[in-house]
Amino acid sequence: MHLTPTPELAAEIDALASRYGGRVGLDAVLGDLDRRLRRTVAPCLTRHRAWTWDRADRADRGWWPQGVSVVGRRVAVSWYARARGSRVSFLDLDARRYRHVTLVVPTDDSFEPLPIHAGGIAWHGDRLYVAATTAGLWVCDTRDVVRGPNGYLLPVRFLLEPSEPFRFSFAAHVGDGLVIGEYDTRGGTRRLGHVAPDGGPVEVHDGGVQRAQGAVRVGERWYVTASHGPRTPGSIWSGPAGALREHPWAVPMGCEDLAYDDGRDLLWTVTEHPHRRWLVAVRRSRFG
Repeated sequence: MHLTPTPELAAEIDALASRYGGRVGLDAVLGDLDRRLRRTVAPCLTRHRAWTWDRADRADRGWWPQGVSVVGRRVAVSWYARARGSRVSFLDLDARRYRHVTLVVPTDDSFEPLPIHAGGIAWHGDRLYVAATTAGLWVCDTRDVVRGPNGYLLPVRFLLEPSEPFRFSFAAHVGDGLVIGEYDTRGGTRRLGHVAPDGGPVEVHDGGVQRAQGAVRVGERWYVTASHGPRTPGSIWSGPAGALREHPWAVPMGCEDLAYDDGRDLLWTVTEHPHRRWLVAVRRSRFG
């Protein structure tokens, strides 16, 4: 399998930026964080650090957290809403503040919401990769952020399309590449993949796990989150591809995507259910 980039929506992004007074970039967002994070404790057996959202976002049944990616002390979390598209929250852990940015598809004269599940994201340099299930990975450039009439907008620039069917259920950035993988509950494929940031051939591994929600790769060792519904804490599976071992109750219920902070050797996940929404970091060494 290969991932191939589609033509860039450069002219459409330029038109969007012109319409709203020019690009402001991610720095403008990070300097204008309007919501508060709160330190907390989450229900799992693993020693951890946890944060939660403000009251409205903890309870919101329209928007659901999905993907997570970490760059130093900043975190990006993707959300989806069935009727409203997708968005990314940018968090500053030191300031304990965050802000939502709407993901959009730019058109010749306007923009449209990006109607994807956004089950995983990967933040690498100025690029943000967003998992789009059967379509591939949408790629944004964070320098393209504009300030619209109702908040900040981040347009997609191009799509990394697969040469054969693959479910892009989650994504992560690790080292010099991207990890992708498939969610399955009914006996279908549960593949994991590794690919360069610009696309190209995908190193595909069979032998993922049921209900996989996120994965990262460190050397030849894989780490995979698996959910067990809204009431039972989730698992982290670890080991070589095809020989993963389960660590039950390792992360809270409703765990989603997985990210790796190589500077601190931490695994990060985010949980999705209303009133049970946490951002959690655990030591990778706990899982071998």
